[in-house]
Amino acid sequence: MSSTQPLRGVRVLSLALNLPGPAALMRLANMGARCTKVNPPAGDPMQHYTPTGYDLLHKGVAHKTLDLKTAVGQAAVHQLLAKTDVLLTSFRPSALNKLGLGWKSLHKQYPALSLIEVVGAPGPLAEIPGHDLTYQAEVGLVNGMELPPSLFADMGGALMASEAALKAVLLLKTRGKGTRHEVALSDAAAWLALPRQLRMTTPDGAVGGAHAGYRVYACKNGRVAVAALEPHFAISLCAAAGITLAHPVKDLFKPETRQTMATFFAGKTRQQLDKLAVAKDIPLLTLPA
Repeated sequence: MSSTQPLRGVRVLSLALNLPGPAALMRLANMGARCTKVNPPAGDPMQHYTPTGYDLLHKGVAHKTLDLKTAVGQAAVHQLLAKTDVLLTSFRPSALNKLGLGWKSLHKQYPALSLIEVVGAPGPLAEIPGHDLTYQAEVGLVNGMELPPSLFADMGGALMASEAALKAVLLLKTRGKGTRHEVALSDAAAWLALPRQLRMTTPDGAVGGAHAGYRVYACKNGRVAVAALEPHFAISLCAAAGITLAHPVKDLFKPETRQTMATFFAGKTRQQLDKLAVAKDIPLLTLPA
């Protein structure tokens, strides 16, 4: 088995629509799994609102169109399940049970099959409707009236789903039977929000703006993202900015240090800062305004 494709030979069937399932399927395919996607007759909603994104996430994935609410569709999906190692779904538990695809039924028919259920929230809360935005808002990742810059709960959930598939494959080898794994998008959001809850990224936190070496500053023709958090990087940055440090850690949290740093960057162009980063080994990245 290739060390870069640990899932070579593993057969994955996905019924999961929208972003988390397809993103997880992409990762599983990249790890060598043989992936098949089943879409309803109307298609995956993602095909309509971002067709290029859908194609990217399903590169190398086989497709089937089945109406699981019909006897013909049910028979066809069970033919696929008989040759499947991991089933990936994104239905509410009640909907999955109505389709005859609940864990008890599946495990009885296909003892070696593992089920990865992507749901909104864990346990009984899985029946409550929600989406990436509501899960991010719940854990404090939505600020003001602005939408988050990415679908963090969905993408975090996709990572957790691919991790769950790896767990299922390992457990099959040790236990000899399939296992069920619930992946809640609300849990994914909470995991990604942990640094916020630990006050690391709040305004008074070291990576939330309080540290003068870890901020975004304006420069002459754009912006600069500075990540000189470790003392040796911060010392190099301060030396370049003409700042003398009496204490290499405490002084970086002083308002006057941040102000002096802001003045320094405001007087430099992106090109000058790019050269400085290379010459002084400072972790920074310049950006357009």
